[in-house]
Amino acid sequence: FYPFPGLNFCASQKMVDEEKNAKRTLQNSCVVRRLPAELAAESDSGEERGPVLESGEDSDDGPASDTEVEPGPSGTFITFCNTELWVSSPFVCPQRKNIHINDNVLQAAFESGVQKAVSCLSTCIFPDKTTYPIDETMIHNGPPHSSNFGYAYAKRMIDVQNRAYFEQHGCHFTAAIPTNIFGPYDNFSIENGHVLPGLIHKVYLAKKNGTNVTVWGTGKPRRQFIYSLDLARLFVWVLREYNEIEPIILSVGEEEEVSIREAAECIAKAMDFKGQLLFDESKSDGQFKKTASNAKLRKYLPDFQFTPFDQGKRTTTDRIELEGTLEIF
Repeated sequence: FYPFPGLNFCASQKMVDEEKNAKRTLQNSCVVRRLPAELAAESDSGEERGPVLESGEDSDDGPASDTEVEPGPSGTFITFCNTELWVSSPFVCPQRKNIHINDNVLQAAFESGVQKAVSCLSTCIFPDKTTYPIDETMIHNGPPHSSNFGYAYAKRMIDVQNRAYFEQHGCHFTAAIPTNIFGPYDNFSIENGHVLPGLIHKVYLAKKNGTNVTVWGTGKPRRQFIYSLDLARLFVWVLREYNEIEPIILSVGEEEEVSIREAAECIAKAMDFKGQLLFDESKSDGQFKKTASNAKLRKYLPDFQFTPFDQGKRTTTDRIELEGTLEIF
């Protein structure tokens, strides 16, 4: 999961603006209920921390929201998504940085008496060689894919730390595991964006310049995509209602999985692109599939309605067409 500034912040902001029964601050991919300023100040390690802010402070996304509505139940709650620091090396840097973030945020939450912390994991942390669909019990069943083992092991440690804080201190720390996220305020960079926003950017440029689109790989790998506003709603549900320490997968069903080729074709159709989609098979496909089961989520929320992929994709591409500029990239 790559919580680039803007994607879930905007989705969460939209969702919270629609609600009238809680007071929250949102920033990046976070939902925070009155986290004390001491949380950040009392950590003594000096290392980098996750995106945690006091109500009213500014994040990189802009001013935090401070909606004037009735406060929620007593106690302090926080959900956070550890920022993935993926620079020139995909191994040492993200491993060290994420381990520091994990340790600093959870220890600070413990020291500050945070009642509940919800961390964000990723489906890329699951074993590379496994059976499908993957579920919450399989996180530690084998090595992750070799392309991101450093990051994957660091993220797995959140689950270990959550259990440790619960067993030793009774802390209610848990984790959510989203699949691939997309939405109108994604990171559309071709260099460091994810597959859907990167494809949208490529199609936008090709349509503007009258060229074809080259897609890396065969187009055969399959992914589950969850619309950012759906994920924002589910994160708040986890914060309020989910009481297990064990993590929970937040995803559309297995039947909603699509191939990269199908996704590219859908984007081309939505943007009325008339050129060709060319697949560069000299490029790596990466992990072929990461099919995740949402059976556990469905036990809790059997009637939750996910935004259909075509509808979410249309909302996302419509923003590109309406903006008519590369500034959003």
